[in-house]
Amino acid sequence: MAERRLFGTDGVRGVANLEPMTGDTVMRLGMAVAARLKKPGRHTRIVIGKDTRLSGYMFETALASGIVSMGADVWLTGPLPTPGIAFITASMRCDAGVVISASHNPYEDNGIKLFARDGYKLPDSVEAEIEALMSSPELLTQRAGSGDIGYSRKIEDSRGRYVVYCKATFPPDLALDGLTIVVDGAHGAGYRVGPLVFEELGAKVIAIHCQPDGKNINDRAGALDPAAMCEAVRAHGAQVGIALDGDADRLVLCDEKGVVVDGDAVMALCATRMLSAGTLAKRTLVTTVMSNLGLERAVRNAGGTVVRTQVGDRYVVEEMRKHGYNLGGEQSGHLVFLDHATTGDGIVAALRVLAVMIREGRPLSELAAVMTRTPQVLVNVKVDRKLPLEELADVRGLIAQVETELGVDGRVLVRYSGTEAKARVMIEGPDEGRIREQAETIAAALVTACRLR
Repeated sequence: MAERRLFGTDGVRGVANLEPMTGDTVMRLGMAVAARLKKPGRHTRIVIGKDTRLSGYMFETALASGIVSMGADVWLTGPLPTPGIAFITASMRCDAGVVISASHNPYEDNGIKLFARDGYKLPDSVEAEIEALMSSPELLTQRAGSGDIGYSRKIEDSRGRYVVYCKATFPPDLALDGLTIVVDGAHGAGYRVGPLVFEELGAKVIAIHCQPDGKNINDRAGALDPAAMCEAVRAHGAQVGIALDGDADRLVLCDEKGVVVDGDAVMALCATRMLSAGTLAKRTLVTTVMSNLGLERAVRNAGGTVVRTQVGDRYVVEEMRKHGYNLGGEQSGHLVFLDHATTGDGIVAALRVLAVMIREGRPLSELAAVMTRTPQVLVNVKVDRKLPLEELADVRGLIAQVETELGVDGRVLVRYSGTEAKARVMIEGPDEGRIREQAETIAAALVTACRLR
């Protein structure tokens, strides 16, 4: 497989108007996507959607220009959650779906994610081929003739289609009547469809952070900063708070007391109920190495098994599809219910939790108690470069010392971010104060070792 330099763990990402996120590069990416996915005897059609970032207009135009120049057609959804674009791609039998979003990053950043015609993210190998084609002189030779240039059209009812799809995942015998729900749209792609789904199912919705201006996406809002959601839940006496991120593919909840319920707790809640109902495929949950040990214990105590992958929801989904599992996700809130969706979907995941709340007649605070969290500390630090850990003897020595001290009562995970110039040090253990000291010591050593000299 060709090496990927442009694509990270979740597509291409960077600061808007700086390489690689420039109009020229993104137009060439559109050309390469259309050329790579072209099928003999079939007219190529590609869906493009975006979140609410100011730069989305520029990249939407650049992508569409590149794609139509290769003789393929473009269908534009406008602002729509990432899972909504995946759904429409599959629903319309298009050859690919392209999402313009940097997810939870600030507005200055933007990115490109690619979905295949079945609504699943393109595998690494295909992304590598697209990346190689972008720099190949053969790309320009595949441009369409003047009479074969493609067209670009808008899907006028894309939001409505996605709202109907989300509601169809909710049990038909249930409604949200009598519930007050705070929905934090992060000023992102879910700012309209998020509140609408829950309203149409009967809830009273308090919508916050649903006024995007192109620059306020994820700004002290949404799944990465749920404090305002928690305060709104307490102020309005709501039963639950639902926080989405910028492209609405992840979910963080808070209970009726205003206490945050993260992706691990949601997975524990849903997996144990699915185990009891006999609907958890192969009695197995798929998560990443970042998930808390408490999740693993909760699932094991309920008679299930946890399989871990590297960080990234694409790798969770790949493992699920490879082995026939139907529930997986990340602590960060990417939650994948393969019986209902092909990728992480914050709205669909919230509906699964609400269904449990209604059926059992219990508040979220009680349901989330199914999992007892092991103290966990995560330290993120900026690094000048990402040197292989095996080359950093001092860092490896510190990690070994901590692992020896923790023994079977904890674990250490050190990795680089796949989308940012950061290193992440995660430690779990019985003493939170002690593991914080250890994590900060390892993180400081990493910064020093990776400093440009």
